[in-house]
Amino acid sequence: MKIINDIMFFLILMLLLFISKGFSQTEEISQLLKQASENTEKYRKGDATITFSTQSGQQIKNGRVEIEQISQDFLFGNIIFPLVGVLQKFRDIDVYRPETFKARFKGVFNMAIFPFYWSAYEDIQGRPNWQRIMPALEWCQLNGITAKGHPLAWVETGGTPKWIYDLPVEQTEELLKARIVNAVRGFKGQIDIWDVVNEPVHTKTWRQVMENPFEMRYVSTPIKDIADWVEKCYRWAHEANPEAELVINEYETIVSTFILDTRQRFYDLASELLKRGTPLHGIGLQAHEPALEWYSPHEFLETLNFFAELGLPLHITEFIPQSSGEPVKGWKEGNWTEENQAEFAEQIYRLSFGHPSVKSINWWGLSDRYIWQERLNGGLIDENYNPKLVYNTIKKLIKEEWMTPKLNQIPKDGKIDFRGFYGKYKITFTTKEGRVHIFTIHLSKNANNQYQFKI
Repeated sequence: MKIINDIMFFLILMLLLFISKGFSQTEEISQLLKQASENTEKYRKGDATITFSTQSGQQIKNGRVEIEQISQDFLFGNIIFPLVGVLQKFRDIDVYRPETFKARFKGVFNMAIFPFYWSAYEDIQGRPNWQRIMPALEWCQLNGITAKGHPLAWVETGGTPKWIYDLPVEQTEELLKARIVNAVRGFKGQIDIWDVVNEPVHTKTWRQVMENPFEMRYVSTPIKDIADWVEKCYRWAHEANPEAELVINEYETIVSTFILDTRQRFYDLASELLKRGTPLHGIGLQAHEPALEWYSPHEFLETLNFFAELGLPLHITEFIPQSSGEPVKGWKEGNWTEENQAEFAEQIYRLSFGHPSVKSINWWGLSDRYIWQERLNGGLIDENYNPKLVYNTIKKLIKEEWMTPKLNQIPKDGKIDFRGFYGKYKITFTTKEGRVHIFTIHLSKNANNQYQFKI
């Protein structure tokens, strides 16, 4: 009987602990999301005043004004690789339903990440495949979608074409410089945001790889040695386009399992580059690590706060929770269902949008049809491009909750005051006689946002 009682006591204790954990998780995320919502109102929106007057300067007191937000300043991105081709996987195949792919993409995202992996971009020396990028790039420009290039320098095999291994080390560095300069200068005005160096604190230096290309490349290298070669890449890119925004990208910054001090090493590298006056403009934090991990919202915010100390904009890159059915690891229990994929995604999007240092968040694959195989079912739409729960969840946030509702007002003393999310707005003024006048404004952070229009 005592054994039975002990077992019952143990089971009740475990049940209470389980319930307690559930309550603590619910309380934790509730508090953090509440703060994110308050930060969103504080950091993502601004006040504007619009004044209407006649050509002679008299204020117009009659008329009707419609204010409609048409774009957002915050960047919500996704890779557009399937429309371009990358790393042989999408090469020489027909893209499935490209127009539907584009429609799903445009329905949510305002930034597209283009593949510049050197092994595929210039698989034959002297013949870069820039023409493969142009159709999708032109489509982005026509649809107001910002383009970002990824990556220019990466010592993984995808970033080092095989033909370069037969050349002298000094010559390979000159070719790396030429590649960076040609891409950044050649796409100036079309692509002005770049992941210049990818995963530098996990890997050897450029010289080390070129001297021994068939040895292990993912090792812990001294920060000074990394900074020496990385700094050059950023100076080359900056010289090619002084207006370009240059980002450095790394993984294991939230949860580390391979090189346990990755977070500190990445911080130290960025800090060292800034001390040297390197033209570094953003910190890219890959958010897909490790596989099947549901990291806690507290861990995520702690990471953002840690890197925000550098004083640079943060970019949440390569975010790709899955709906594979596999067991969840980390903060949450259960399996990676479509419901859990959507819940985790909403948490990270809300926390990111609510953090003042974050400038963009980027999903790493639109469709399950073309997805990184280590993240099965990591898309927002399925293989037939039907929206999954996560697609509709994210779309509702971006296109509804975080867009200013259309406003219809009558000017008081020729003036209208309104508060809205940062971005571009179309202002339609209709006179009492029915004449329509259309203007465009950009509600910007840290700007005066006072507009005067003459009718």
